[in-house]
Amino acid sequence: MKALADEQIVYITENGHGAYAFMSEAVLDRYVADAVEEALYEARMHEALAQSRADFEAGRSYDSLEGLLSAVEKKRASRG
Repeated sequence: MKALADEQIVYITENGHGAYAFMSEAVLDRYVADAVEEALYEARMHEALAQSRADFEAGRSYDSLEGLLSAVEKKRASRG
């Protein structure tokens, strides 16, 4: 079990219910880092969707890829 816990989370059940999870510190660190990355990705996607809805409602929509890329370039240039 120790060797397996060095590589992944090992769940020990009691009467069919999860009771204990064993893992090395490296596995725990990787698990936490993955969870943080997933949460940040979800937050960025939420922000992007909210911004796209706001842009559409404000009439900021584009009917060509060139128009979109031009708007993105202008936005980037204005930031700095």
